[in-house]
Amino acid sequence: MSGRVRLGTGIGWRPEIAEAVERMPGVDWVEVVAENVCPGHIAPPLLRLRERGVNVVPHGVGLGLGGAERPDPARLAALAERAEALGSPLVSEHIAFVRAGGALTASQRLEAGHLLPVPRTRDALDVLCENVRIAQDALPVPLALENIAALIGWPGEEMTEGRFLSELVERTGVRLLIDVANLYTNQVNRGEDASAALDELPVEAIAYVHVAGGATRDGVWHDSHGHPVPQPVLDILADLASRVTPPGVLLERDENFPAQAELERELDTLRAAVSRDRLLATAGPSAGVPAGRRPGVTSKRPSGDTTRRPPSTVTTGRPSGAPLALATGPAWRPVQGTAPAAVPATAATRDVPDAPDAPAQASDAARQRVALRQASLLSALVAGTPPPEGFDGQRLRVQSRALTAKRASVVAKVAPELPEILGAEYRSAFLAYARNRPLTAGHRRDALAFAEHLLRARKPRSPRARRELVRWWLERSGPAPLTGRPLARLARTARYALLRR
Repeated sequence: MSGRVRLGTGIGWRPEIAEAVERMPGVDWVEVVAENVCPGHIAPPLLRLRERGVNVVPHGVGLGLGGAERPDPARLAALAERAEALGSPLVSEHIAFVRAGGALTASQRLEAGHLLPVPRTRDALDVLCENVRIAQDALPVPLALENIAALIGWPGEEMTEGRFLSELVERTGVRLLIDVANLYTNQVNRGEDASAALDELPVEAIAYVHVAGGATRDGVWHDSHGHPVPQPVLDILADLASRVTPPGVLLERDENFPAQAELERELDTLRAAVSRDRLLATAGPSAGVPAGRRPGVTSKRPSGDTTRRPPSTVTTGRPSGAPLALATGPAWRPVQGTAPAAVPATAATRDVPDAPDAPAQASDAARQRVALRQASLLSALVAGTPPPEGFDGQRLRVQSRALTAKRASVVAKVAPELPEILGAEYRSAFLAYARNRPLTAGHRRDALAFAEHLLRARKPRSPRARRELVRWWLERSGPAPLTGRPLARLARTARYALLRR
């Protein structure tokens, strides 16, 4: 496919494995969490990789393009700045919402602290498509969007994941980042057949693929990024590779980092799963061109369901054999009201049964309907309000615990001094604090609020730990670090007195 970037085999770059990644042979590219990059102070190991010609792709987690509100221009500008600073060929984000409430619902704005699924409805698709177009206009390089893992499903969904993604691509020209570990997670937790989802995907639109491990906890599979990649995930990767040669495959690991040799073995396993004749590091001009289904890869459908829709007849409105044209350029997308190049005008969503004409913009009413549903769900997850009608209450509780655990982990990373000061008490203390205090701002503010909460409660019990926590809070709660000058000492004394009340 013209204009596609052949990335090769890569790994998620994290500071904990920066030295190992630099030494590892066969790493063609890396992905970095966009929000963790400071354009003016890029980590030296990343700069050295760039100097060697290794592509660095920023992977955003905070845009919330699936949310009811239009994307925040400041967040878009920040992502664009990181792409330019890293010389990236593309950027990626998620099909998810991460915050809700605010003006559209006349309620308190809440932050999820993690990725939550978008309802697969016409309203949500209209909102997502407009948000994606806004993001494409603001970014200097192409955008790829990732399917997410979900512990919960929305009641009353109108489309499968494959059809939802296919229509998104048809209407916006956005590229796809397919996470095969997330497909597996949804297969286990929600009964959604991963092979059937691949049947419906416009595989020509795939920019690259994520692969990761997970673990079972609370009776559900969690995409933890902290365990080796299991065989079922590798099987889904092989299934995808039988349909298309992915331009890039990336191993994700966010915690419990193994030795360098183990990471190298995992990368070799990914290469083998894609098959020897499709080694991504040496992919030729055919990268991104559909391939035949590989013999021996079987569907993971529930027993008794033997139906299969051939890849050439997926309900995307695209004729058999017609490629989905994705051009390059800073904010490319099909001109509204016309079909992409090489696709007849009848390939728009209007010829899909029950699909209305795709609007250029989501209506205000559609945005408000999506906003109310998302705010209701997020409030139940993080603020303890009653579950919305139609949701599985037990699954909501599992999701709520997962969000709180994720929040504790992120605060521990942005404020590593807190676990050091509190020791073994940190996690239980944070979970108790977060139970009735939803996240309403960033994680750094959350860390300060947590410390203040402990100090007001005369905790921790150890006088030495409490003194260290007071010092930490005072140094970070003001507009600038405090000095030993008289006025600064007075401010420190006044704030400390307030805490002791």
